[in-house]
Amino acid sequence: MTDDVREEIRSAVSAILRGRTTGRGKPSDDFDHPVWKDLSAGGFHLLGVPEGAGGSGGRLSDLAVVVDLMAFHAVRVPVAEAAVLAGWMAARAGLSLPEGVVVASLDEARGRQRNGALRLSGTLRVPWGRHADHVVTTVRCGDETLVALLPMATRGSTAVCLTTAENLAGEPRDTLVLEDMELVDPVAAAAPPGLDSSAILQRGALARCVQLAGAARAVLMSALQYATEREQFGRPLARFQAVQQHLAALAAEVTALQVSADAALLATEAEDTDAGVAVAAAKATTSAGAHVVAALGHQLHGAIGYSQEHHLGAATTRLWAWREEFGSESHWHDRLAALVRQEDSWWHLVTGGE
Repeated sequence: MTDDVREEIRSAVSAILRGRTTGRGKPSDDFDHPVWKDLSAGGFHLLGVPEGAGGSGGRLSDLAVVVDLMAFHAVRVPVAEAAVLAGWMAARAGLSLPEGVVVASLDEARGRQRNGALRLSGTLRVPWGRHADHVVTTVRCGDETLVALLPMATRGSTAVCLTTAENLAGEPRDTLVLEDMELVDPVAAAAPPGLDSSAILQRGALARCVQLAGAARAVLMSALQYATEREQFGRPLARFQAVQQHLAALAAEVTALQVSADAALLATEAEDTDAGVAVAAAKATTSAGAHVVAALGHQLHGAIGYSQEHHLGAATTRLWAWREEFGSESHWHDRLAALVRQEDSWWHLVTGGE
């Protein structure tokens, strides 16, 4: 799609969010059902997923517009987990997503097939699992790896145990324990080459890069508004040189996060051979920068914004949580070093030339 179409997507999704109360929420209110319903009605929740896989079509960069807006407004919906991960995994395996909330597991289950049934065991991390209708996961069956759709309607059985938990921002980070769970006529297919735990981690890291950039921009916008409106000694805070220096430093960090996320997104969408390097560099940069952005944001707000109700806290708690998910900066720095060592010529990674 063109930039004009992406701008239309941004306008349409922004209209859905206009007037909505978003933020950290309470543990009992960890899913924004009205927003999810409106996103689903417009097909925005599965942009970037091929229509043949039950998605809305379009490109990964179209989906990134929605993921970015959800992060900027701190909306409690699993767009990243549904489309960037679950939709991608299903499409790669030739499966079609069913109706409802479908998210992805970060882990691999153990499976065995017998008399047309698939029996699963294992412990699976499933973000937003308590709200999911289905979970897409990889399953190891002997020498074969499958991609399977698990119906969460079975979670009340003795073979399935769902343990709930939340990250620092109050987002569901649940665990699904399977003990010889039986799936009769399972919806499953062989995993294509390259679809493994490493690829899932990289895809999840890309999603978090986009989200970290969106949340960081929310911190900057909040700081700019606060420094412009708040007065001290008869003039706005933004008129003081020290505040201006902090705002400049914050803006520079936010720009670094945005550029890193965009570079990783473009490389992944283009299926560049160096996409792994771009994602590793982006996640290392955004995870490290998230700490700086959060600290500067609270400094510029006079150390306020930690309360559950404040919009700044909704952004910074997500920055602190997301920077550790799908690998911290130290993990991706190590991964980046390993990737560069594998290159015959690393100079083109630095310069973009031959």
